[in-house]
Amino acid sequence: MYRLSVSKLLEKTLAVGDGTGYAISRRAGISESSAYRILAGEAQPDLNTAMRLAETYDLDLRKIMKRIEIESVAA
Repeated sequence: MYRLSVSKLLEKTLAVGDGTGYAISRRAGISESSAYRILAGEAQPDLNTAMRLAETYDLDLRKIMKRIEIESVAA
């Protein structure tokens, strides 16, 4: 499983003056609610959204998406 590094995304968005979910959603062409949920850590972007953010803010997905271990649940 992979998780978006919100701090790295914010670093790039703030550099171009996009400090709110609204500004990010408008520039990247994603829904405003998705942008706010991603920034709050409540949701992870799907591949399409991640690609839009990467292209819009000139990000390398390999650097902003981090692999995390999935904890197995004992039954």
